[in-house]
Amino acid sequence: MDKTAFVKKLGLIPHPEGGYFKETFLSDVPYQEQRLYSSILFLLGEGDISHLHILKEDELWYYQDGEDCQIYEIDSQGKLTVTAIGRDSGVFQHLVKKGTIFGSRIHGKTYTLVGCMVSPSFTYEHFHMVGKDELPEMEKEDLMKVLDMVA
Repeated sequence: MDKTAFVKKLGLIPHPEGGYFKETFLSDVPYQEQRLYSSILFLLGEGDISHLHILKEDELWYYQDGEDCQIYEIDSQGKLTVTAIGRDSGVFQHLVKKGTIFGSRIHGKTYTLVGCMVSPSFTYEHFHMVGKDELPEMEKEDLMKVLDMVA
């Protein structure tokens, strides 16, 4: 199946950060002013980028199908870490800690399908797109790897 077929079959819609998504689970258990967790399916195809953003909650990524997904994380000291999840990398889950600047892209040309669980549940009030002026001081080589991921 290709990207277009997955978007249609799964009822995915464009995500504000890039790519396509659909919320699949939202906990019935209240947690403060949110729910205990939420989960989405998230798809990136050729040319799609999940632009750099920050969440106030941890986000656990699960590889589902397609090519590897590369998750780019920038810590507060400007250190870039790239983690590939998928069949080729042999890594099938990855946790992005709250407060981390991160984004993702496909490592290939077709599509990558992942699941993402946020706990407590995702809310747009706790989601922030990162501008270039908000990036910490970084090595030039690392900065060049993420500049196109700034919205």
